[in-house]
Amino acid sequence: MFVRTTSERDLSAISALLAETWHATYDEIYGSAKVAEITGAWHSVAALEARLALPRSEFLVADDGKTLGGVAFAQADGDGATVMLKQLYIRPAFQGRGIGSMLLDEIIESFFEAKRIRLEVEEKNEKAVAFYLSQGFVAMGRTPHCGADQSGIPALIYERTLT
Repeated sequence: MFVRTTSERDLSAISALLAETWHATYDEIYGSAKVAEITGAWHSVAALEARLALPRSEFLVADDGKTLGGVAFAQADGDGATVMLKQLYIRPAFQGRGIGSMLLDEIIESFFEAKRIRLEVEEKNEKAVAFYLSQGFVAMGRTPHCGADQSGIPALIYERTLT
């Protein structure tokens, strides 16, 4: 796998990757119908396309030349001190191969002036929580609205100081 910047031609494959990963991860937590609703809104090609033009952001994929194994998206705040990791998802068949670490490292390197990186993660997503703890993140609090205003999806907030 190699990590590269996302292009428009990747968006359909990213949308499919996110739907597959979300169903595998969250169907037991939220139910298949709710996951389909979320992925339809948050991970549609149109929603992903809007990210390509966002300022102070990085949108990456892990690619083996045939299949996208993972995706990451992050955006810095106004002064660039805090980076919000908004997505880091690895296709289920590719998990445990170091792809998440590769994507996270590249995100961090893309924001060389940042002082910290922050993320929100569903508390019941034990694999993700364990991954972020192994990457040096610490719990900072909670939010009642993960991913979008008024989502009603509670999550833990994690942060890692960057040097």
